[in-house]
Amino acid sequence: MPKQRKKQDLPAKVCVQCARPFTWRKKWAKVWEEVKYCSERCRREAKRR
Repeated sequence: MPKQRKKQDLPAKVCVQCARPFTWRKKWAKVWEEVKYCSERCRREAKRR
């Protein structure tokens, strides 16, 4: 079984919309390089502009 990682050890980015830091999520594993927004809300707000 794979070793568990602490949340502080996961990669992090800063949201383009709200400028808040967010960490890697398992659902983003395959597309981490393309992720720009911390949430669906920030993604929608960016498209409205």
